[in-house]
Amino acid sequence: MCNKACMDFGKASFREADIRGKSVLEVGSLDVNGSLRPVIAPFGPASYLGVDLQSGRGVDRICRVEDLVATFGPEAFDVVICTELLEHVKDWRAAISNLKQVMKRGGRLLITTRSKGFEYHGYPFDFWRYEPSDMRAIFADLEIESLGGDPGGEPGVFLAARKPHAFVEKTPGGYKLYSIVLNARSSVLRNNLCWTFAFLPLCKLIGKRRWINMLKKR
Repeated sequence: MCNKACMDFGKASFREADIRGKSVLEVGSLDVNGSLRPVIAPFGPASYLGVDLQSGRGVDRICRVEDLVATFGPEAFDVVICTELLEHVKDWRAAISNLKQVMKRGGRLLITTRSKGFEYHGYPFDFWRYEPSDMRAIFADLEIESLGGDPGGEPGVFLAARKPHAFVEKTPGGYKLYSIVLNARSSVLRNNLCWTFAFLPLCKLIGKRRWINMLKKR
């Protein structure tokens, strides 16, 4: 998924020299409301592979972000793009580790995701909100080239970074992100809470807070 602000960020972040002859991986590539592929393809990449959880426009292969390294191997791509996906992945540590590991040393990473204040939008799930300070901490093992809010004015954070040649992954461990499910920062989420919010319209009918309090006690 990719909106206009994402596409503008991609245009500003990449030049032909960054892409020509390089291997590009787009994670979460299902074209629901746009894609960076039309922005990147004219620069002449050696290959452009789009992966997502389901088939559809822009998807070349079915693959979860948590399975990138198991599927393609370590350091398989020169450029990794992941727009509007991370907030929907429950195991964000595994997702981010795979994004880092599947990228070649010297490769470039572009990420956009949502921040606190952006409404719940489950597909079918919606778990986390990232702030610039979170991205700075989580991607401290990369060379951050650009980091800031969504230039379109929506609550979000946009990151462009490069994997250093002397890369050593730093695991975020017990780092806590803001959870839209719990309305608080947390390091983990229980599955029962996740399934509850997959059916958010029903939860609203009986009281979201009542359900959260009940499930926390289980």
